[in-house]
Amino acid sequence: MPHNHQGEKIVLASNNAGKVREINLLLQNQQIEVVPQREFDIQDIEETGLTFVENAILKARHAAKESGLAAIADDSGLEVDALQGAPGIYSARFAGPDCNDSDNNLKLIESLREIPDEQRSARFQCLMVYMRHGNDPTPIICRGTWEGIITQQPQGESGFGYDPLFFVPGENCTSAQLSPEIKNRLSHRGQALNKLLAAFAG
Repeated sequence: MPHNHQGEKIVLASNNAGKVREINLLLQNQQIEVVPQREFDIQDIEETGLTFVENAILKARHAAKESGLAAIADDSGLEVDALQGAPGIYSARFAGPDCNDSDNNLKLIESLREIPDEQRSARFQCLMVYMRHGNDPTPIICRGTWEGIITQQPQGESGFGYDPLFFVPGENCTSAQLSPEIKNRLSHRGQALNKLLAAFAG
């Protein structure tokens, strides 16, 4: 019997304002309210996993246990082929522990300085996990992948993270130049969340 999620409150195991905004926008027609974990005074857990999926499970389990609610976590990042898949799970701290988005973008530009355009392929990966409760033995795990090319210079003002350097060939602009609606339709996070909603409906 499928569980009816309408009117449900789910804790999002992230304090990243950009992610909270994107996920709520994607869920606005579902009557599901996603509440960031800081509203329950839940601190970020240390991401000790070596893969996106391990980190997403760690975060979802922690948020579900602390809040007593179902939880969604996503662990996402950028894989750059010329850097053997880096920054990968370290995307948010690529330039160091206290770095911000622009530090990370600068480090990426520097790391690829010698790399020609045809070798700058990359993709955003998102692993999203839904746990009904902190001891859920069968979390729902969904993955979204978004292919692109790393530009030489940042372009665009919207989005967050590596969006200004992530060129989307089908749209002929960077992710940071897309409207939120188009980004959510195409993005790794949008794809993963749509798979999650399909699993809810199943």
